[in-house]
Amino acid sequence: MSTVPGRVSAEDRAEIIETYARYSWGLDLADPQMLLSAFAADGEFDHLWQGKASGHEAILAHVHELWYKRQHWWYGRQHLFDHYVMEPCSEGVKVRCFFQILQFNVDYGTNFVFGIGTREDLLVQRDGRWVFKTVFINAWRSQADVPWKGEVTLVGRPTAPGAVPPSLPPGHRRA
Repeated sequence: MSTVPGRVSAEDRAEIIETYARYSWGLDLADPQMLLSAFAADGEFDHLWQGKASGHEAILAHVHELWYKRQHWWYGRQHLFDHYVMEPCSEGVKVRCFFQILQFNVDYGTNFVFGIGTREDLLVQRDGRWVFKTVFINAWRSQADVPWKGEVTLVGRPTAPGAVPPSLPPGHRRA
């Protein structure tokens, strides 16, 4: 008989969303205590540009690089999460969601969307609180990064006469 509940309770959903908020407030405002409050002591942060960091010390080393060695393009970011799909599992709760990163450009005083993508995370309860056990970031940097489930039928953008032909998606290349 399975002990995994069929769905995540409303209270647990609210607490898990609060974990995402602690993560964002900590990450985006260089607050190490707030950021680490969102991670299990043995948590993993898989950041596509830096690789995987395991444990609080390694996670802090990764974010210190972002906060202080790449501050010019990190300062003023907001990580936003939405459209959560939460699935109970034996370890805790698997969460899939979309993310958007908004960026304040300090030089021009303008704002823009820096990136979008999906997350696949595992949250566990430690000391009565939901925290990240694993964080996996899937930034959409190319067509291959979009986890599209349907058939890809893109044939490229419409072009004006004489324009360079558009590229085709993988598997649809002309011979």
